[in-house]
Amino acid sequence: MIVRLSTACLPVHISIMGPFPTPPLPHMLVRMTTATLAVGAYGERRAVAHLVEAGIRIVERNWRCADGEIDIIARDGEDIVFCEVKTRRSLEFGPPAGAVVTAKARRLRRLALRWLTEHDQHARDVRFDVVSVLAQRRGAARVEHLRGVL
Repeated sequence: MIVRLSTACLPVHISIMGPFPTPPLPHMLVRMTTATLAVGAYGERRAVAHLVEAGIRIVERNWRCADGEIDIIARDGEDIVFCEVKTRRSLEFGPPAGAVVTAKARRLRRLALRWLTEHDQHARDVRFDVVSVLAQRRGAARVEHLRGVL
């Protein structure tokens, strides 16, 4: 016998063998605070400015489909670049780029394939980059562009 109870936002299944957590909710259903969204938006603006200064042309920002979102799609010469932007306010939980785990990289590749099939874009090569933004209490954020890491 399985009974589904809801506690806060995460449901828990209780069976005769005891409670066990359900798998995590899809990433798009996770609620984010206004502050978290603002930090993320700030990081994306800094990342775009950094990429443009490096001579990379932005094709699209925050491209969304039912499966997720790509933060930045760009052109670096003849290459198409799919960028994941990670922003943090401190190093307490590690560097921002450390938040790009295997599942996120896999999702980004899947989304990139979908974007490429839906758009008539031709490229010599496709690259996956991470732009790491560390917001500072004072002064400019520290931006690190990691090319071809995924």
